[in-house]
Order: sequence, then C-alpha cells, then structure tokens
Amino acid sequence: MEFFVYHRDRPGSLRLRTELLEEHWSYMDRYGTEMIARGPTFADDGETVTGSVHIVDLPDPAAARAFAFDEPGYQAGAYRDVLIRRWRNLLGRTMWDFPGGRTGGDRFLVLGLGPGEGPGLGPGEGPGPAVPPGRDDDLIAYGPLLSDDGGVWVGTAALVRASGGDAARTVLDQDRYAGVEVHDWEFGGRR
Repeated sequence: MEFFVYHRDRPGSLRLRTELLEEHWSYMDRYGTEMIARGPTFADDGETVTGSVHIVDLPDPAAARAFAFDEPGYQAGAYRDVLIRRWRNLLGRTMWDFPGGRTGGDRFLVLGLGPGEGPGLGPGEGPGPAVPPGRDDDLIAYGPLLSDDGGVWVGTAALVRASGGDAARTVLDQDRYAGVEVHDWEFGGRR
C-alpha cells in the first residue's frame, strides 16, 4: 500500500530540524527500498524549510502511522501536524526514475484537498484524478489521496517540475477541489 506523508513544520523549529537532520536521514535510510519520493518543502523565499514529504510503500495504515510518528523530528516536536493518506502511484515509478532528473527547473508539491461540490465531485464520488495529458515530462509523482481503506477519494498529491507556482497549480483541475496548495519542493535525501 502506498502512502503520502507530509510533516508540516512548527513555526520556529528550524534549529531543531537542523540539529536532527542526520537522525532524520538515518531514519529514512531504513525505508530506502520502500521510498517512492521524498524531499523538503519551502516557503515562498525558496530557503525556509516548511515541511517534509515522503511517499512510501508500506504494509498497512498502522505501519504508515508508525513511520510518520516515530520519525525523529516528530518525536522531538519539530512538526505542527502530519497529513497521512493512502495514495496510488498513477505513474508507476519513483522520483529517481523521473526522466527530468534531480536538477533543472523549479519543483513543487501540489495538493488538491477536499473534493469540490457538484455532481461527481463530492468525497468518494467519481474515480479521482487521471494523469493529466501532455504533462509526462513535468510529473515527478502523481496520484489520488484516499481514505485508509482506499475506498474514498479525498484529494490529489503531485510533485511537479514547472516554471513557477502558478504553472505548477495547473496540473490539477481547480474546480475539483475545495482548496489547492502549492509548495516549493526539492528532491530529498542525503546531499
């Protein structure tokens, strides 16, 4: 089962996160074979870390919760909240398989949360998102956010290469969501 995990930083926790960086990486190294994508998100200044994204293949929701809540930064209080959702890898690859590589172009996390209102758009209605046509060169990871049992579509998460936040936002049909978030993101892991 694939899971999307997004630890969002608590304001003022940068020093703590920096102190725990090696512990964080060592913890994530234990999940190297299960990792689909990973990396930090940033504020609009492109430098201030605001969170940490992990898309990982784990046995069940309990294992996903353990993965998220045993993480050293979470244990130390660096995060204000954690979003954990089942996810489906519609591209069938990891970020390391992305043809565009680790560098070149700006990268973004795009989250469409809370399916919008209207026929076929309510929670659990409709199949969720299809891979947007003509975006193969820009999509690093793409898939629906689902309930724990995988039966209800509750949003979409995408990692995208784009010329800016507005261009990244176009990967999702805005009308299908109650809200869309765009965050600067970069490939994660040891440098």
